[in-house]
Amino acid sequence: MAEPQQEKRGARRFPLRVPVSVDHDNATGPAQLRDVSARGICFYLESEVAQGSQIGFTLTLPPEITLTESIRVQCKGRVVRVENGRADGKLAVAAVIEEYEFLPEA
Repeated sequence: MAEPQQEKRGARRFPLRVPVSVDHDNATGPAQLRDVSARGICFYLESEVAQGSQIGFTLTLPPEITLTESIRVQCKGRVVRVENGRADGKLAVAAVIEEYEFLPEA
């Protein structure tokens, strides 16, 4: 009998549907955010990205997360998992956040 898989997440995830812009392989494009935590992010991407590759992404955290006003955040990270299997052909990409910077209001 298989044992249940142990939860590896160490931070609460917030399921958000906010725009995110992803930089990888010298290209920038939109992605659909699935969820975000203090340590990582998961989003759906149309283009291929390799596990272990460095990526950048920018998103706006809404007031329900920040408990103040909306805040734009620019992050750098590393892809830890890529999953295929959505009907629309998009890939689920999970990345660990290694650096982040709050951006000034536009």
